[in-house]
Amino acid sequence: MASFILSIVTPEHILFEEEVESIVVPGALGYLGVLANHAPLITPIEPGRLTIQKSASTEINLAISGGFLEVSNNKATVLADAVEYADEIDIERAKASLKRAKQRIVEREEGLDFERAVAGIKRAENRLKIFETVAVEHR
Repeated sequence: MASFILSIVTPEHILFEEEVESIVVPGALGYLGVLANHAPLITPIEPGRLTIQKSASTEINLAISGGFLEVSNNKATVLADAVEYADEIDIERAKASLKRAKQRIVEREEGLDFERAVAGIKRAENRLKIFETVAVEHR
């Protein structure tokens, strides 16, 4: 199968930069697949599961909190707010983050940034969902 270069970049570092066969990303209007020689594209990415197909036998799953995808000249670049490999998700930390974010909203903490608290809930729920989904798929 034909391939293309995928780069996944966060504010802290380049997480991934390799040749891949395809990716599936959570776009603003639903999941979007990208293959080699895809038409140029720029789209926002929503929190969800980013799946990389490196080869017929190698699939990588990541939890992404949002960002942007750019595709051009047989290269895809994901600019992500935060992203982590599904098998490296700290499940206890994700549960604690979810509990804290929900607690802030329920208690209506003074100076609460409601949108930020809701975004925290979505990120934590996404991490838990990705962890559980990938764990079930690999049983």
